[in-house]
Formats: sequence, structure tokens, C-alpha cells
Amino acid sequence: MEYRKLGRTGLKVSTICLGTMQFGWTAVSATAHQIMSHAVELGCNFFDTADVYSRWAEGNDGGVSEQIIGDWLQTGHVSRHQLVLATKVRGQMGDGPNDQGLSRLHIMQAVDASLRRLQTDYIDLYQVHFPDEETPLEETLSALTDLVRLGKVRYIGCSNYPAWLLAKSLWVSDVNKLCRYDSVQPHYNLVHRPEFERELMPLCLDQGVGVIPYSPLAAGFLTGKYGRDTTLPNSARARRIMERYMNERGFQVVDKLTEVAMNHGATVAQTAVSWLLANPAVTSAIIGANSVAQLADTMLAAEMRLLAEEKAALDGVSAWE
Repeated sequence: MEYRKLGRTGLKVSTICLGTMQFGWTAVSATAHQIMSHAVELGCNFFDTADVYSRWAEGNDGGVSEQIIGDWLQTGHVSRHQLVLATKVRGQMGDGPNDQGLSRLHIMQAVDASLRRLQTDYIDLYQVHFPDEETPLEETLSALTDLVRLGKVRYIGCSNYPAWLLAKSLWVSDVNKLCRYDSVQPHYNLVHRPEFERELMPLCLDQGVGVIPYSPLAAGFLTGKYGRDTTLPNSARARRIMERYMNERGFQVVDKLTEVAMNHGATVAQTAVSWLLANPAVTSAIIGANSVAQLADTMLAAEMRLLAEEKAALDGVSAWE
């Protein structure tokens, strides 16, 4: 496993980050514990969750993924200081008007709730899940800075921020002597490139912001399991895949991934993640897993190295205007 510094900080994280959105939803507690234990055995030291996971599951009010991680931490499989634990704040966690957002009130309540569920006294990377247009940046960044000073949080980051808002946030932190976002989580993969590459990527490279892409496999499309003649199940996930990726351009990307994968004796999924990690702006790719076998297979991407001509070929077939 390779470890890279998170942005301009001294914090080193594995190039594969275990995403836990499925915990409590499609991965029950016992399976999730097995996945986390095996991830650590394979060298992964970076876990990502959020307080809202998995609020959308029937009968859940959120916090389920955090609770599962907290219970697993108590098993002692890994020392807390050896794990870089990231979670997020912003989403709706109750029915009240202040049970969501990035106000000082909600952040202070949410971080304590996350700490209780995670059964730890600090969070390594505390991230705003997505922007809050109703709260001034100064209020949000001041509250996050106070959490760092209190020792409840080590570093702060953001997710789903456009380049202009990240740039403004960095400026607000600079002029007000507040903690700054050390990382950003963008939606980024071989068939979803412009949103990150057009403006956010050069900003992150210039300002030393770590990049932790989510959805590296494009909701499963970049695993190669969807072909031109595949009959999709009647589900919202399948409809999203069809609408976004199941076109001739998308299938040409998968064809090239398959060709490169065969040259390495690898899978299409491993090759797609390896392409992400070949980008100098990328710190770590977030992968999810519903089983130990799925985790072990995808994590092999950390050991794969694309040749320059292979990366160029993948860049070319997935190029955007």
C-alpha cells in the first residue's frame, strides 16, 4: 500500500480510502466489521463516513455507519491512533430547522453526536458534506477552527464544492486566520471528468488541497459488468447508470479499460481506480465494498501501475471538450 500526504499537511493516508456509505444499508454490522478488519490488514489506514449514512435506509435516522465503525473500534482490531477517521456534517439529522446545515449551532451539536457514535474523542478529518448557501463561510470556518483548537478535530475538509467556492473559502480562512480546508471530495472518474478537471483540479494543485474522489467506479459502470446489450434491473440506481453512462462513449471507455486490464492481468475495476491514482492531484480514492472479497479485489488497484501510454490512451478515449 502506498501512503500520500493529504494536501500540504503532514498527514499520510493510504491511496485507497474505505468508504462506508453502505454500512447499515447493504452491508450489515457483522459484514462491515469483517470488511474494516480486512482493509486494515491490507494496509488501508483511511476510513470515510458521514453522519447521514444511512439515513435513507428504512427505519434509520442516520448515524448508523458511524455507530458500526465505533462498535468495531471497540474490538481493538486496530489502535485508534493508527487509523485516519473522516466523517462529515451538513445533512438533515432531525426534523427541526437547525438539525441540518453548517451553522455554528448545528456543527457543535453534530460533532458531539458523531464522537459519541464513533466512540472516540477526536475526528481526524471533519468535512462539510456539501455547501450551505444560508450560512456565511466565516461562521462555518470559525466553528470548525474552534473544534480544531478544542482537540475534537485534527483537520478539516469539504465535499462537493465547486472551484469558486473552495477558492473563496481558502481566502476567508487566510484573511481571518482560520483553519483552511485541507482536502476536497469531488465526484470524479473516467466517465465524469470535466466537473473536476476544468477548474477544481488546477486550484487544488496550486493551493495544495488534497483530493479524495468518490464514485471512482461510476456506480459500478466502470467494473465492466454492464454491456451494450445488458438488461438493467428496474431500480433508481440502474436508471442513473443508463442515463449518465450507457452510451457509445461510455462503452468505448470500458472497452479500452478492458484492453489495458488484460495487459496487466487485472480487472476493469482495478484499472479504473489505478487511472485515478495516476493523477498527481489525487491523494486517495474512496471505494466501497459489500463483502471482504469485493474489498480485496478492488484494493489491488493500489499496487497497479499504468504505463504512460496506457494512461494516455485512457485519457484520450474519455476526453471531454
